[in-house]
Amino acid sequence: MSTHDYEDARAVSGGVSYDDHRHQQPQDQLDYDPNFVPDSVKSFVVHLYRHIREKNVYEIHQMYETSFHTLSDRLFKDTPWPSVDAVAHYVDNDHVFCLLYKEMWFRHFYARLNPTIRQRIDSWDNYCSLFQVVLHGVVNMQLPNQWLWDMVDEFVYQFQSFCQYRAKMKNKTEQEIALLRQFDQAWSVYGVLNFLQALVEKSNIIQILENEKEGLEQFTSTDGYDYNGGSNVLKVLGYFGMVGLLRVHCLLGDYHTGLKCLQPIDISQQGVYTLVIGSHITTIYHYGFANLMLRRYVDAIREFNKILLYIYKTKQYHQTSPQYEQILKKNEQMYALLAISLSLCPQSRLVDETVSSQLREKYGEKMIIMQRYDDEAFAIFDELFSYACPKFITPSAPSFEEPLVNYNQDAYRLQLKLFLYEAKQQQLLSGVRTFLKVYSTISLTKLASYVEVDEPTLRTILTTYKHKTHAVDSDGKVISNADIDFYINDDIVHVVESKPTKQYGDYFLRQVVKLEGVINEVDAIKLLY
Repeated sequence: MSTHDYEDARAVSGGVSYDDHRHQQPQDQLDYDPNFVPDSVKSFVVHLYRHIREKNVYEIHQMYETSFHTLSDRLFKDTPWPSVDAVAHYVDNDHVFCLLYKEMWFRHFYARLNPTIRQRIDSWDNYCSLFQVVLHGVVNMQLPNQWLWDMVDEFVYQFQSFCQYRAKMKNKTEQEIALLRQFDQAWSVYGVLNFLQALVEKSNIIQILENEKEGLEQFTSTDGYDYNGGSNVLKVLGYFGMVGLLRVHCLLGDYHTGLKCLQPIDISQQGVYTLVIGSHITTIYHYGFANLMLRRYVDAIREFNKILLYIYKTKQYHQTSPQYEQILKKNEQMYALLAISLSLCPQSRLVDETVSSQLREKYGEKMIIMQRYDDEAFAIFDELFSYACPKFITPSAPSFEEPLVNYNQDAYRLQLKLFLYEAKQQQLLSGVRTFLKVYSTISLTKLASYVEVDEPTLRTILTTYKHKTHAVDSDGKVISNADIDFYINDDIVHVVESKPTKQYGDYFLRQVVKLEGVINEVDAIKLLY
């Protein structure tokens, strides 16, 4: 059936609208008939159902990643897909397939349209049913890692979206408030955390990863798939559930717990999380951000550098991916976070020359200003943090007492305040650091005169410097973020500067690429005789 035929059929179909009370939807959505199923959609669900039953992961992946998006762009650009009831009889009314179809249906709806509160609640109910089946039923399927990652990713996104929606109380209608009161458990923070934690525990993924280190079990080596006729669904959902927990705890501002949830995954190595580009970027973005907020700047810089270099080298391969725009956005946000990290902890030796040159291009001038720690510098810290931070949420239920107020910005303002308070404390240390860089030894009296404070105050500043350049890692050990360290002996400050190991490989690779470019240009020149 052509797009034109589909439009004609939909126009005479009775015009059922999915909007229950709130938004004035576009005309083509008002014409939408949830019971009309185009032939191409019939074919899609029948084939997808068959491939799932046959555990044909390759074909499922092709249909999920390519066919679904192609049909969405062609037939459902501004409307939902046909309802699950309309397609159920094409797939033997299979309960699990219908839950999977609805999960895709809601994801498409969130991406293209504005969900009503009723649809948000229905999506929560569907996730509850789907995860209950996975946790307590017998699921004998193999699904692509991309789809399983998208389930966890979308689950957390819809939770975040619901919290933001619920926090905008000012213009809510009476009907919306009544539904919020009635369904107060929908998208509750406890429900979301419990499902993610249950997936981690029931999958036994932490033990599986431990066993794999000892060679007793395979998971990473098989990309998470089960080649012995079993199912990968629970194991991989449990694995990605750890990333989901990190993300939720970051949204709540609980960075320590978030990193603890991710600990079973060794992010210094390739793993199942690196197989899906969205999972890879989400993991490192939240890992880096959490470390930044816990003053573990070296860890943040190291991981931001690795992922930004990876994106730089591979982004051209993802240009046709539905996630391409999101990849570019997260890329820009992580450059902003790297600029912040390096301004608070000047460890440029940890950054690859390629990333460093991109960073200079994007934020070179701003980073020079940020080193001044004046009002203009703090305005830039504010700007970059606000641009690059996660969309923090307030998970508590709203007050229904009049007057109704919006509180969707409260969590963000609190995190920004805490971050700027930390940045402003660095102002005191930047002057001391400047002098420590140019001396190998200096008396406390002389340094105090340079910094223009008395000696007891200088001792306090130096103690603060020690405190602010050290942090506690995930194992409880004190680690240093300082490129310059010191100790005091007989009122003399002895400076110890860490010597960076020179990296020659990157330099030679860049020169080889330049030489190849020159040779190609010379070859292209046609000599005239």
